Amino acid sequence: MPALINPSILSADFANLERDLAAIATADYAHVDVMDNHFVPNLTLGLPVVRRIAEVSPVPIDVHLMIDDADRWAPAYAEAGAASVTFHTEAAKAPVRLARELRRLGVRVGVALKPASPVEPYLDLLDEIDMILVMTVEPGFGGQSFIEGTLPKIRRARAAVDAAGTGTWIQVDGGVARGTIATIAAAGADVFVAGSAVYGAPDIAAEIAALRALADAAH
Repeated sequence: MPALINPSILSADFANLERDLAAIATADYAHVDVMDNHFVPNLTLGLPVVRRIAEVSPVPIDVHLMIDDADRWAPAYAEAGAASVTFHTEAAKAPVRLARELRRLGVRVGVALKPASPVEPYLDLLDEIDMILVMTVEPGFGGQSFIEGTLPKIRRARAAVDAAGTGTWIQVDGGVARGTIATIAAAGADVFVAGSAVYGAPDIAAEIAALRALADAAH
């Protein structure tokens, strides 16, 4: 599939969020990081803000929940207008039940894995999920360097998805930029979250186009 570029609004100006959402109108999704200062040591935004983002964003929103008790809270983000809701496997007590509930609510379902979390337990459940998010930095803060040791996990996930024929997307979040995206794409990722690389660029639309072209060329 063609590469999807999902800029992370964690790198946007929160005082001018609608303006910075409009700036990524050529992207595929807006990646919205929800952090609760418990699962990760940072606090960002919650349901009321996500609901308004969904109302004004020019592209669908891809919500990444870095929160405790995902079983309780994730469905509310689907109801708030997200197109895709990703929860951390480390924070879900019943991930398959939660995935089915999210699908029932009409959203794409993602499961996220920290850099040290294995992907293997979820490779037999590909029919239940729409996306695997491989974190390539420790979740919680933007602007970190890509962890190359996550590449084998991306390759294993890609091989399993191809073998199963489920069409499950493989998303990568962390350190995605012009210097890393081709390597990540070659490993098998097809959805790319880029925060500071996009919002720190002088021409945001041109940066999105460049990242997409580099990823597509590496596939």
